[in-house]
Amino acid sequence: MKNAILNKLCITFLLPLFAVSSLSAKPNGKKLQVFILAGQSNMVGHANSHTIATLYDSDDAGDKRLTQMVFKKGSDLSKKSLGEQLTEGRNIDELTGGISHEKIKKMSAGPEKTALEAKVEKHKEAYEAYRKQVASACVVSDQVYISSIADGNKRSGPLSVGYGGNKDKIGPEFGFGLSMAQKLDPPILLIKTSWGGKSINYNFRPPSAGPYELNEKEKAGEKAEEIKKNTSLNWRMMNEAVHNVLKDLKKYHPAYDPKVGHEIAGFVWFQGFNDQFSDAFRDNYRQNMIHFIKDVRKEYKTPKMPFVIGVLGTNMTKEGVDKNAVSVGQREAAKAPEFKGNVVSVESYKVYDLKARKVFDGGWAKSFAQWRLVGSDRPYHYLGSGKFFVRLGDAFANAIFGLMEKQ
Repeated sequence: MKNAILNKLCITFLLPLFAVSSLSAKPNGKKLQVFILAGQSNMVGHANSHTIATLYDSDDAGDKRLTQMVFKKGSDLSKKSLGEQLTEGRNIDELTGGISHEKIKKMSAGPEKTALEAKVEKHKEAYEAYRKQVASACVVSDQVYISSIADGNKRSGPLSVGYGGNKDKIGPEFGFGLSMAQKLDPPILLIKTSWGGKSINYNFRPPSAGPYELNEKEKAGEKAEEIKKNTSLNWRMMNEAVHNVLKDLKKYHPAYDPKVGHEIAGFVWFQGFNDQFSDAFRDNYRQNMIHFIKDVRKEYKTPKMPFVIGVLGTNMTKEGVDKNAVSVGQREAAKAPEFKGNVVSVESYKVYDLKARKVFDGGWAKSFAQWRLVGSDRPYHYLGSGKFFVRLGDAFANAIFGLMEKQ
């Protein structure tokens, strides 16, 4: 088992992929390990990369381990540097009144207002420099490569930041891939397909779930035929994308050796938000998930493929998640008797970024300079917290590796 990630090089998210073409990944005589990641917007990932550094604002041993995993050795990042940024952010928020700068707007023109505006501008420059510093400190793996569809952000190359909703964002793939690299010696390829706002009952509907049943409003509308036609569209798009990569593995991972081959080593599913808002969608989640797992295994001819279900945890606490029918359905599907030993669920609420939530709930707009250091989106996107998504990716990797060890 490997003890360290190969992280000789690290570039900023602004560099194009050809700039990392010098990364050498040579065949090592072992099968390429392929992992499929799929889901909706929280698999897409909406965490700005600099928010990963909030891992330093923790005394937890697990978070300390993750900082060593995701940042290159010798970076100047630390708990102290993060603390300095947060302190400066609090000062700026106090002086300006937050995102709207309402306190500055109320000031009369003169030297005092001019000086404060200059201080704010200096803070913005320092923030931008810090943001870029964090991004440039992130590991670029030469063992793990990825082919990713994250809504409109379609990219392939060595695993790094930038495979989330845009070229500065991450989802679970970053922590997942780097964590798997610590556990496995063979070359690793992630194939990620994710689109925001999609349900398993309709968009990702698996074939064995049967025809989608239109509700009365859909039946009466003018788009009934279009709705029927687009049933399972994302299921089809997912598989088309995966098969296209599998047909040309050398293109997507330079260490792939066709003489040795590959194996599909596991599947990670993180989805569920859009199935909460209809009785039919909620009530059928468990069975749809079971159909989905069986159909995925059939599609890729891997009857016992390790499969991890990320349990929807936007309700934050165990009590809140326990009341969510979709979350309960995900857990129950993982415990189906036919999946014993090869499917497991992972609780996303357990790695929730509570510190970022405290800033958000305290009024993110009035604490904007602080907020943008720790989060970058709404609670339905887990606050766009890099800390959360690295933790979650690592939890997915630990779960799937546990299943692999049982095989």
